[in-house]
Amino acid sequence: MKNFKILMTAAIVGLSLLSFTAKNYKNEEPKSKTTSTKGYEVGDAAADFKLKNIDGKMVSLSDYKKAKGFIVIFTCNHCPYAKKYEDRIIALDKKYKNLGYPVIAINPNDPNVQPQDGFKEMITRAKEKGFTFPYLVDEGQKVYPQYGATKTPHVFILQKEGGKNIVKYIGAIDNNYEDPNDVSEYYAEDALNALLKNEPVKMTKTVAIGCTIKVKK
Repeated sequence: MKNFKILMTAAIVGLSLLSFTAKNYKNEEPKSKTTSTKGYEVGDAAADFKLKNIDGKMVSLSDYKKAKGFIVIFTCNHCPYAKKYEDRIIALDKKYKNLGYPVIAINPNDPNVQPQDGFKEMITRAKEKGFTFPYLVDEGQKVYPQYGATKTPHVFILQKEGGKNIVKYIGAIDNNYEDPNDVSEYYAEDALNALLKNEPVKMTKTVAIGCTIKVKK
């Protein structure tokens, strides 16, 4: 009987330790897998970057001395959502570049994961569509996590204030990726028009609709 009690006690202790270990492993595992950064919020100052353009030249926000701000758009070649918005991105650049807010397009995808988003393919796509703006490659995928971009396309509108680039709007271009003729909410344009009038942006954040950014696992 004594031996039986000892064996039962040992079994209970063993099960308790096993349960404790499993529970703690379960709680700790997600922490070790969390590698993404929070990204910018509206009101934050966005850091400058230096990325290669499709013409081979390096481009930074600081190169645009006369700009009042920027329309930074993370986009790519292959994504159906990004393709739907290409003409609208060109239209944004043509309309607002001369008003002080040029488009700066950045491809955040790893070409080893999505070959259609390689540098040569970017050059071809830009020529086919007649891009009027820089189309930069985020080599090493260091810039998009700083911004907190998660989709293509994903828009970040910045305004120059006291030598800093302050985030004023984050999200989608508008509320209808499928049909530009059926758009009822022009999020990016509304934000830009407000900034040009020195008025506060009414809708500062929307949900970006698009493809996930392709990262090597």
